[in-house]
Amino acid sequence: MESKNKNTAPETRQPVMATESSNRKMLIHEIIFESDTKAGKLFDVVLLILVLSSVLLVIIDSIPYLHIKYNYEFLIAEWIITIIFTIEYLLRIYSVIRPKIYIFSFFGIVDFLAILPSYLSLFFIGSHFLLVIRGFRLLRVFRILKLAHFLKGQEVIVKALIASKHKILVFLMAVVVIVTIIGSLMYVVESPYNAKFSSIPQGIYWAVTTLTTVGFGDITPITNFGKFLSTIVMILGYAILAVPTGIISAEFMKPTVSLNSQVCDNCGFSKHDDDAKYCKKCGNSLGA
Repeated sequence: MESKNKNTAPETRQPVMATESSNRKMLIHEIIFESDTKAGKLFDVVLLILVLSSVLLVIIDSIPYLHIKYNYEFLIAEWIITIIFTIEYLLRIYSVIRPKIYIFSFFGIVDFLAILPSYLSLFFIGSHFLLVIRGFRLLRVFRILKLAHFLKGQEVIVKALIASKHKILVFLMAVVVIVTIIGSLMYVVESPYNAKFSSIPQGIYWAVTTLTTVGFGDITPITNFGKFLSTIVMILGYAILAVPTGIISAEFMKPTVSLNSQVCDNCGFSKHDDDAKYCKKCGNSLGA
């Protein structure tokens, strides 16, 4: 009997250990990736405070007299935040079923770039100022805004931009053609009398600044026909600026579905309906 118990004990312990590990991963994933629980909400708030503090430290550290006076304090604070972000990044990888999907996702790359400059600064002087890239992590604020029922507004904007991408691309191509033609025409008209229109690229540069109503004034036409063409381009600029606004606004009017903040730990997909129990992309249980 004793030998039998010795043989079966490891077999019974292994599933228990596996279950504990799985539960631990699920708990970490729920806290880090989601915000439906108190722990998840607290984690997101603390994370955003750290991100804001980190970006503010980098900005203040770039001021010469403050850098000289508080260089040591800034360095300590920066490395404390970097270590916290590094632990968080590793926990994110640990808590997902398929780490590669998270690592190469948009936020996975942003999270990695948020800690990379600190380690690069050990080998390249000044590279720590690249830590301002941590500001991209503020995009996670939309998960917290979900708590105030604003995530739907963010989702409307994202969907409108995605749905409009083909129309916007065609519009941009048309603008490129227009500024190329106008810039070339202005070069032909102005170059014999105006040294500032020294090439077609210079003419295109003028066309872009005029069409977008920026008008730096560093290049201006002096011929009558050039001024007449400038007037047309200025008026055309207002119409062109209104086009993308109309395209995106039309998408805003389309009905949208309310989403929750749950993130699939298998594929990383996050755009689930409020009542979703399973991931609409891979079918994995959302644990809800």
